[in-house]
Amino acid sequence: MSDEDPANVADADLPEDVDAPEDVEPETMDSEVEEAAKTVPRGVPLRVEGLRKEFGGITAVDGATFEVEAGSLTGLIGPNGAGKSTTFNCITGVHRADGGEVYFRGEDVTGLRPHTIAQRGLVRTFQIARQLGEMTVLENVMLAPGGQSGESIARSVLPGTRGGVVAEERALRDRAWETLEFFELDHLATEYAGNLSGGQRKLLELARAMMTDPDVLLLDEPFAGVNPTLEEKLLDQLHELREQGLTFLLVEHDMDLIMENCEHVIVMHQGRVLDEGPPEQIRNSEEVIEAYLGGEV
Repeated sequence: MSDEDPANVADADLPEDVDAPEDVEPETMDSEVEEAAKTVPRGVPLRVEGLRKEFGGITAVDGATFEVEAGSLTGLIGPNGAGKSTTFNCITGVHRADGGEVYFRGEDVTGLRPHTIAQRGLVRTFQIARQLGEMTVLENVMLAPGGQSGESIARSVLPGTRGGVVAEERALRDRAWETLEFFELDHLATEYAGNLSGGQRKLLELARAMMTDPDVLLLDEPFAGVNPTLEEKLLDQLHELREQGLTFLLVEHDMDLIMENCEHVIVMHQGRVLDEGPPEQIRNSEEVIEAYLGGEV
């Protein structure tokens, strides 16, 4: 079995070269932060304000500011090195921002640990899908939610508590099966996750993310390496989930996919937000054409 702590999807999916930040500030808000949080408009669950991140003197994110509206499928695009993944990492606590704020549902979550942010409903996936390869697909999905009673040895063995643990696990198993059926992975429930194809792993990662009950889901290149059939299936599922009220922020290099599926597009270049708006506006933006599309639309 993997040495990773599978208690929650945010920690289980951390890239190998990234550690959760150790020097985070206490998870409290002073009066100034509370006043700022009140200014976040209703219907905007995620707001990024002046976000900044440096690595060894190199500025990867330089004052990025944008909002993601509730129930939207918003695209975040830009050339390699534009700062998209670093922005994701700062939003979700994988990296600690050097400046700026991240508001989620009106609350400042800047600097909180990844698992704390995920538990509040702001969840992400990574470019390279990572699962517990020596466990089955069903087990991977069941492990995603945090705070399970069965994680406590005492609750699992003490008289009078085991019955509740068993009932909770049964309910969790039923929910996991429903999630696998939604993503059409139920036929692979007993397969080891390490044996899945690249596209199937992407679906499994999304299934695991959904088991955490997210309000906003950040997807980092979810279609990379996915064959056209699985890509179409995944897109259909994203649209269905959005219709159910889930909000998405999507990083993707396929411009056609972004323009055809996102109603709002944010363009980053050299760590900054270059432009944002509906797809047609982005297609016709001279700045975007020059910086990102190489002079072609």
